[in-house]
Amino acid sequence: MSDVDCTADGNALCKQQGIRGYPTIMWGDPFDLRDFQEGQSYDDLKKFADENLKPICSPKNIDLCNNVKKENILKFQAISKANLDALIKAEEKKPEDAEKEFMDAVAKLQEQYSALSAKEDAKIEAVKGSGLGLMKSVKSTGKPAGSNELQTGFCHSIGIFCFSLFLFLSG
Repeated sequence: MSDVDCTADGNALCKQQGIRGYPTIMWGDPFDLRDFQEGQSYDDLKKFADENLKPICSPKNIDLCNNVKKENILKFQAISKANLDALIKAEEKKPEDAEKEFMDAVAKLQEQYSALSAKEDAKIEAVKGSGLGLMKSVKSTGKPAGSNELQTGFCHSIGIFCFSLFLFLSG
């Protein structure tokens, strides 16, 4: 059992083990650690330890393995060191490739989000520029169309140009 600080010196180990959240409890063969998925109360940990923390299937304890794992261990033991190194390297690259694929997809989603957000902002500005605020202002006066009070109130809100237009129309 050990404690690793993934934010400091243990960062490389944590990345190698695929640790993404903290705290993370892992168990098993140091070269094949598994996520601990049980409860984290004392009773849960004790029960798990009593049932699982004992010698497990590994190249050192092949007699504890089921037939499938035994076959895999024997198959890997029969491979040359160079070939085994190449297989390990290829498998270790897969999580890196998966992370890159994920980050690329997130970047595309971010671009899509930015474009959608800009489109939404433009539509909102178009609604504001369409006279919606002015319509609401006119409606709030409660004056019927054709009423001088409505026109005066409307014109008062937009200035002298309207006053001149009002004189022209009513003159």
